[in-house]
Amino acid sequence: MRFRVAAVLSLFVAALATRADAAEHVSVAAAANLVFVLEPLDADFSRANPGVSVTDTMGASGSLVSQIEAGAPYDVFLSADLLYPKRLVQDGGAHGSSLLVFAVGKLVLWTTRPGLDVSSIGSVVRNPAVGRLAIANPSTAPYGRAAEEALAKLGLLEAARPKLVYGESITQAAQFILSGNADAGFVALSLVLSPKLKEKGRWLAVPPGAYSPLQQGAVLTLRGEANPAARKYLEFLATPAARAEFARFGYDPP
Repeated sequence: MRFRVAAVLSLFVAALATRADAAEHVSVAAAANLVFVLEPLDADFSRANPGVSVTDTMGASGSLVSQIEAGAPYDVFLSADLLYPKRLVQDGGAHGSSLLVFAVGKLVLWTTRPGLDVSSIGSVVRNPAVGRLAIANPSTAPYGRAAEEALAKLGLLEAARPKLVYGESITQAAQFILSGNADAGFVALSLVLSPKLKEKGRWLAVPPGAYSPLQQGAVLTLRGEANPAARKYLEFLATPAARAEFARFGYDPP
């Protein structure tokens, strides 16, 4: 009898421990432009919230929201725009009350090709020696959509179209440029300011008026609503410590 009681108590304690562990973990689905900033950001969060672990999954915003809608177990969704978080809210996958603009991204033209003239966007696009221009897939990646919008507004889309190669995300577009598979391309400023890439190549800021503001939105999923640690993470994104990390990687405050 004592053995049975002890066994039941052990199972009960184990169940409580498992529940506590689950409450102290946050699963974040984040837009690919955040790939370098999330490491220091998560470290700051962990220092402020000891015992809470964070795992990040990176991808194009549109791909991530499709995963969440299909049941992927993410607590917090960090998008490169507001359209995808709002879509998730409209489709019943998140609560609108948690929607937060946490940063504003910037688009740049980047090349690692020596000697390429980057004095203007037009000089790169129209250069006959430039055969491939990389951008992220506009149908799933907000930075790719912004690149197409900027090219159209600057009157360069028709000249650029035959040269465009598409990455699944902004990081894959950057990889095309870094590897030399594209002569130049449009990427997030946060990537070229990162410690891994800031000494590689040259970049030119795309005029902010040429594309819609890249207001980056965060939202708690329905799963995240039931996770107190996820709410702490969302609230942390609006703190001075988090804003300082975003600024270091070239983001503007909301």
